[in-house]
Amino acid sequence: MSGERKNDRYDEDDQHDADRRHDGQGGFLPQDGLPGHDGYGAHQEYDELADDDSAYDAYDEDDEAPRGSTTRRVAMLAVGGVFTALLAVGGYGAYNVLNAVTDNGPSGGHQGSGTVAKAPQDPPTAEQADSAAKEFLAAWSRGDITAAAGLTDRPESARAALTTFHEQVGARSLALTGTGRAQSDGPSEPALGFRVKAEFEGTPDAWEYDSVLSFVRSQDGRAVVRWKPSVIHPQLTPGRTIGVKAMPNPVSKPTDRKGRPLDAFPSLRAVLPQIAPPDGADAVTGRAVVLSGGSGGEPEQLFVLTPPSAPQVKLTLDADLQQVAEDAVKQQSANGNPASLVAIQPSTGNILAIANAPQGGFNRAVAGGQPPGSTMKVITSAALLEAGVSPDTVVPCKDTTYSPRAWHNDERGDFPSYTLTDDFTHSCNTGFIDKGLEKLQPGTLGRVAREQFGLGLEWHIGIPSRDGTIPAPGNKDEAAAQYIGQGQIQVNSLLMASVAATVQNGTFRQPVLREDAKRVTAPGKLPADVARDLRAMMAKTATQGTARTPMAGLSGQIGAKTGTVEAGSQANNSWFIAYRGDLAVAAEVEGGGHGFSAAGVAAAQVLKAGGKG
Repeated sequence: MSGERKNDRYDEDDQHDADRRHDGQGGFLPQDGLPGHDGYGAHQEYDELADDDSAYDAYDEDDEAPRGSTTRRVAMLAVGGVFTALLAVGGYGAYNVLNAVTDNGPSGGHQGSGTVAKAPQDPPTAEQADSAAKEFLAAWSRGDITAAAGLTDRPESARAALTTFHEQVGARSLALTGTGRAQSDGPSEPALGFRVKAEFEGTPDAWEYDSVLSFVRSQDGRAVVRWKPSVIHPQLTPGRTIGVKAMPNPVSKPTDRKGRPLDAFPSLRAVLPQIAPPDGADAVTGRAVVLSGGSGGEPEQLFVLTPPSAPQVKLTLDADLQQVAEDAVKQQSANGNPASLVAIQPSTGNILAIANAPQGGFNRAVAGGQPPGSTMKVITSAALLEAGVSPDTVVPCKDTTYSPRAWHNDERGDFPSYTLTDDFTHSCNTGFIDKGLEKLQPGTLGRVAREQFGLGLEWHIGIPSRDGTIPAPGNKDEAAAQYIGQGQIQVNSLLMASVAATVQNGTFRQPVLREDAKRVTAPGKLPADVARDLRAMMAKTATQGTARTPMAGLSGQIGAKTGTVEAGSQANNSWFIAYRGDLAVAAEVEGGGHGFSAAGVAAAQVLKAGGKG
């Protein structure tokens, strides 16, 4: 037998068997319409072959496969050499091919007489490969795993792998169709391609993919399939798994305020899964066939069985402005500098954009904490104005002052005639430190920040966020540091955007990401005259002071304040807060340098796109 099956008995009895129908005792009664041949060559019904003791002598003795166990009749059709069959299978889970692939095979484990011959043999012919392919696909498609495994060079591995695949993937039906000659791993091994089409209960679409069979000779000379996990799926390798699993999906389907999807924005990948569904609404978990394990990291979806369904939640975000914010932050963090930006509507407190770098990771824009630099001088100025200092009060800007620690300005030199407005406009540290130590009691800065700007209150914006921290100073050095936004103060872009929005609107409105979020109100209110003076000081800073470069060309009601935070031996951190019309923005870039540079450019880019004059 040089590669051909012993079919003498089948040929003699074929017509007789076709006229019998199964009688429950191993016999058959008449049955019509079942062809005995197709495009791959002569083919007999596999039920008859399985019942014939001599049919699988080549591998039944060693493989210990139960003979005569398959009693379902399967019709095999082929048109132009294409074979198709359907199978019903069930079960869900994951298939791990590691054991099935790494067993010892012919040398280390008994695989049956279907193993590859040790003596060199000629490779199977194309015709023999065609016939073997037809038999293997027929057996696999109808669920006769023992027969299919016996038609490979590693019956035990193939039987374990195919059984687990059928049980764990759980297709309702499986169709296997030959697709013709294919590229083989071995230079002399013939190979044939085939297509798998799997259908599932409750899923209208079918999972379809292509794979390849290559062929070698068994010890008895038959053409058999060279077994490897990629027979089941081309991406299946040792240590990887295939199975049906629940899809990782959000508990809700957030959209922007106009109902537009937000999934494509990298900065929101860590945000959207935190959006809870509306009260009383339920999410439907999706299911998918996935490939996981190995060094691939996250499971790869091969086919979606049931897409996730979640209740829609409209957020306050604006997709157009979100895109601008994403681009602005990405540009300013091109050198690897962490950065963030938040845009708020002052009249409502609605958050319109949240952007982070690195994108998709930690949400530093709302959950981070760091000193804000001179942007804190907005709150320090509010405290000084309420303490009796006017915008025109002379507050000399010394080159150096002491608390007793020595403090300097970025712009060196003495400016004895500077007013509070001048100190604010040029961001003079020494003037704010001297006047703060003179006029403000310990803890005043934290009280004003909390009662009038809402910093330090417990905000509920719709996702977890960090509240501002302005601890009471323990000495004059700590107080001096706080007056210029250094020391132990911890804020983020969300909080400082709210500070700018409070100045623009005159009233603190807690920022929210969804309309149904529970808002807190500040215990106090920013005095109207203080709000007016702060707007005038921020406007002058935007047109004549440290913020004039990034704010150039912006019209309408504008105001800004820069911040530069010393970071030891590292490059300074860049901060910028501003507003234009009914849009307030805060941005920060770690290691970005002066406030008017990296952070200022990013904030102004958003104001230009969304602010109204």
